[in-house]
Amino acid sequence: MISQFFVLSQRGDSIVIRDYRGDVPKGSAEIFFRKVKFWKEDGGEEAPPVFNVDGVNYFHVKVVGLLFVATSRTNLSPSLVLELLQRIARVIKDYLGVLNEDSLRKNFVLVYELLDEVVDFGYVQTTSTEILKSYIFNEPIMVDAGRLPPLGPAAMFMGTKRMPGTAITKSVVANEPGGRKREEIFVDIIEKISITFSSSGYILTSEIDGTIQMKSYLTGNPEIRLALNEDLSIGRAGGRSVYDYGGSAGSGAVVLDDCNFHESVHLDSFDVDRTLTLVPPDGEFPVMNYRITQEFKPPFRINTLIEEAGSLKAEVILKIRAEFPSDITANTISVQMPLPAYTSRVSFELEPGAVGQTTDFKESNKRLEWSLKKVLGGSDHTLRAKLTFSQESHGNITKEAGPVSMTFTIPMHNPSRLQVKYLQIAKKSKTYNPYRWVRYVTQANSYVARI
Repeated sequence: MISQFFVLSQRGDSIVIRDYRGDVPKGSAEIFFRKVKFWKEDGGEEAPPVFNVDGVNYFHVKVVGLLFVATSRTNLSPSLVLELLQRIARVIKDYLGVLNEDSLRKNFVLVYELLDEVVDFGYVQTTSTEILKSYIFNEPIMVDAGRLPPLGPAAMFMGTKRMPGTAITKSVVANEPGGRKREEIFVDIIEKISITFSSSGYILTSEIDGTIQMKSYLTGNPEIRLALNEDLSIGRAGGRSVYDYGGSAGSGAVVLDDCNFHESVHLDSFDVDRTLTLVPPDGEFPVMNYRITQEFKPPFRINTLIEEAGSLKAEVILKIRAEFPSDITANTISVQMPLPAYTSRVSFELEPGAVGQTTDFKESNKRLEWSLKKVLGGSDHTLRAKLTFSQESHGNITKEAGPVSMTFTIPMHNPSRLQVKYLQIAKKSKTYNPYRWVRYVTQANSYVARI
């Protein structure tokens, strides 16, 4: 059971706070924020998602810059509470359309009503948007999304058509201006990849954690058929998993190590033609989660070279190459590299004509940072960094620097080749033709290159 729930802004202001049990001090929000802001234990840069202060357990997740926090004096499962916080954030976003400080403040009555239905005396009741519609009576006050900067998941789809982006900023309970509701459905295939490269550039480990995410704005909850690749196989060749429905792992086939489905999905015809049948509930939900450890082509290659240039100097050359097609653009690329602890100064040299690139040396933790706003497929980018040391190096510099890590987002690209072949909606009438949007995105979960 949880004792309290609160949402804090980046400044530490309490936007929403609900005390369910009264067994935690009233100033817990201030204690939490002070602890997180000045976290110094174990030399960490950020506070862990779960920690204890004076007998109170604090659980928190960060969503679009807001801190969602729960407290408890009992010994709870951390994963359960963290999942609850994520689901509360998702439910609030379903109802408000836009999840930010402004929308929370304008809809605080609705938010408190949601919290009282989701959690009762510290115990979870439901986190289903569809079920909550029967108990929630306040209407959301819509925030103008046109003036909002892209945050979090919304930034994935920048550069695509404007209309599909409305899934990010629409409420599932509010009607369009004029009282009409736009009939549309969004399916997002989101793949988070983890890759570790050796110092010579070979792939040591690779994995994809994927989700087929759906958000429905269809009235009447019509039945939907979602067709995936016909060559989709579940369970590695050489052994059958509990999820293996009889597919064979042929060359070029999409092979999932394992997967799980939302409770609304029916698998009656999945074994025959890889089609999922479901009646989508209101709000956003994962249709299917899957994991892949089969080898795949990495979207970026990283090459690093460190050369000593005297007793107190060295030069680092970082080169990244985009391995995806030229008609695809990666966004918000960030490259980071820890430097030797005795590094005192760094000067940077970018390629001639480089646009949308920034560099920085974080002296507090001796880290090099290189940010690129956009990268076209097939392109190469190079950074030279000249290091100045405060003392002579008595060892191998390459052992005291690195590894290099990357984060990025690539819209309309998925390395697994898993595809939605068609999205069929049961027709209510001959004129019923809802809008269908299918989008793909690749993100870096852990993208590391050893030096």
